[in-house]
Amino acid sequence: MLVSQMLKSKPETGVISVKPSSTVTDAAKLLSEHRIGTVVVSEDGEALNGILSERDIVRELGKRGAGCLNDPVSDLMTANLTTCSPSNSALEVLEIMTNGRFRHLPVMDDGKMVGLISIGDAVKGRLAQLAMEKESLEGMIMGH
Repeated sequence: MLVSQMLKSKPETGVISVKPSSTVTDAAKLLSEHRIGTVVVSEDGEALNGILSERDIVRELGKRGAGCLNDPVSDLMTANLTTCSPSNSALEVLEIMTNGRFRHLPVMDDGKMVGLISIGDAVKGRLAQLAMEKESLEGMIMGH
């Protein structure tokens, strides 16, 4: 299964983003409201400045305490991003995420972000692909 197919199966809610100048508190509120693990950081809603995850916030809280909640998102975000394209497979995305030890991957097409894939999306896509392969093999064995 390709990333483009995984994106089509996701709800049309769009990617939730914050500006780099937003506070960490604002980002945490969005994460909680939308029940998501990551927000994209973008000045204009299209160009990708970075990504901020629950883990980023918790790590900083553990280091510095609640004072970090008033910091701008740009101070905590990951700016050096790994991305994928719509033509990547679920297996490729899983390998990228596993090797990089992260759970969200922005999807870029011609320099523009077109979506965000989570490790859950990739696992679901891979399982669907394996189920189809299993059915095909069973059909060949049974002579169908």
